[in-house]
Amino acid sequence: MSTPPEPSVTSEEPSLLRQALNVPNMLSILRLAGVPVFLWLLLGPKEDGWALALLVFSALTDWLDGKLARWLNQMSRLGQLLDPAADRLYILATLIAFLIRDIIPWWLVVPLVVREAVLGVCVLLLRHRGFAPPEVTYIGKGATFVLMYAFPLLLLTQGGSDIAAIARPIGYAFTAWGAVLYVYSGVLYVVQTVRALRTAEPGELREAAGA
Repeated sequence: MSTPPEPSVTSEEPSLLRQALNVPNMLSILRLAGVPVFLWLLLGPKEDGWALALLVFSALTDWLDGKLARWLNQMSRLGQLLDPAADRLYILATLIAFLIRDIIPWWLVVPLVVREAVLGVCVLLLRHRGFAPPEVTYIGKGATFVLMYAFPLLLLTQGGSDIAAIARPIGYAFTAWGAVLYVYSGVLYVVQTVRALRTAEPGELREAAGA
């Protein structure tokens, strides 16, 4: 069986600096820069209102940068790395902050953090064998979407206001739903990695990842 050709990399591909300066990637970089600010707002002055606003802004830019990349034809390798990295960092930062502040229990945090660690190992194993990272699934995207909208609701549950009482059951339901989907999507990535390492040639997995 012949090996499909490697993806072509031409001299016309923009440099990393030019990729970083396009609009979608600037939004992703802005989201990444907001992660330490978000953590500080939650754990330092405990300005939940500003933290909530930053989290909502992150969710909106997460949706917008993908749309702009397609509309402006500015899809790039850097963007493919920055966008999921920003999502994962916000999720991890939120989990850590919420655990420290006793907003969510440790038994909910541990499986989600372990999931990220396992996926990191999978990516390293694939790269060591010369394979592309596992293809992002719709379940994984959906899980991230649900969690990114569950976290602002959990912030609203703090206190004894009427808004907190309304947000509490909705926030907990979204969190449980998102956590289950997030762990399940991690299992799918592990299965995809194991199958790839056992049966696929490097070029075949690259072709599948780019499909």
